[in-house]
Parts: sequence; C-alpha cells; structure tokens
Amino acid sequence: MRYADGGGMTARERARREALRMRAAELFAAGSTAPEVAELLRVTPKSAYQWRRSWSAGGTASLVSRGPGGQRCKLRPALCEKLAAMLEQGPAAHGWDEDQVWTGARVATLIGRRFHVSYSVSGATRLMRRLGFTPQMPAHRAAERDEVAVAAWKKNIWPEVKGRGRPSGAGCASRTRPASTCGRPGDGPGAGADAPRW
Repeated sequence: MRYADGGGMTARERARREALRMRAAELFAAGSTAPEVAELLRVTPKSAYQWRRSWSAGGTASLVSRGPGGQRCKLRPALCEKLAAMLEQGPAAHGWDEDQVWTGARVATLIGRRFHVSYSVSGATRLMRRLGFTPQMPAHRAAERDEVAVAAWKKNIWPEVKGRGRPSGAGCASRTRPASTCGRPGDGPGAGADAPRW
C-alpha cells in the first residue's frame, strides 16, 4: 500500500499513533496489562503486546516515532526543485525532441545525467508524482508512416468504409430473444395462438 509521503503513514497519522503509544506507556507504568490497554485505547492486542515489549526493554523513549517509513529520497530538496524546473522545460530542452512526453525512463536518465544519481524507472515515476508530474507513454508510430497519406485516407476513404450505420425505423433492440415476435410478420413462426411456447 502506498501513502501520501511515499511510504508509511502521513505526519498527522504518525503523531496520532505516537500519542497512543505514550498513553499506553503511562498505562503500563500504572500496572495495566496489554489486553486492558488494547481495550482502553481501541487498538489490536498485538499492537498493545508489541508496545509493552518495547516499553519493558527501553522505556518510554522506545515508543517515540522514528519518522516516515520507506526509503529516503536520493535527491536533496534543492535538487528536487532543480529537477522540477527541468521537467517544466519539457523533454525537447533535454534532447528528446521526437515527442513532448516525460516517461519514467527519460526522467531516470535525466537524473543520472544531471545529478549522477541512479534511479530505477519506478523510482523516477514515484518521484515525478511527488513533484506533481505524471509520466506519459509515448505514441509508437512506424518510421515509414506517411502523415499526408493517412490524412487523405481519413478524409476520402474512411467515410465510405464506415458507412451510414443502421437505418432508422422500427426494429427490435434484443438480439438474444429468438422466441420474441418483435419484428416478425403476423403470420411468422410463433404468431398463432396454437404455436407452442418454449
């Protein structure tokens, strides 16, 4: 599961959880058991037992939050700002002039070239999202594609191929009910009162 800050809980959730652990430490010091703490604080017994073990081994200091989880960003905040400015310039400003699309692979390459830091494609994609950008997929077109011929075909031939569609008028929308009399002449199969019903 991914969270807003790239791993672990949000800062607000971490502070709330730490306050619960501090309250649990007070209750343990007062002689409460782990199941009692779990019930009072409305947490799982497993959490209460883990907190009790940590509190017994290291005191209240062992229950203090360690900060956000997950791997730290490899780029300092100043470099992240520089990267955001580079992404704003567009791919053509950095050598990708075949299309104006930032992909995860291109951003990973750009980070490697400019900052000498290795990023995976998925890591670069997550960093882009954190900076407010979305990765795009480039359109793969054949090198032999003739845009003039494609435009002429769309204008002249496609309308003929496409046709005009179904004629308007009374009809039956259901193609899955063969026993229906919809659209059949009055003397067709199933029209008479003596006709068997299936």
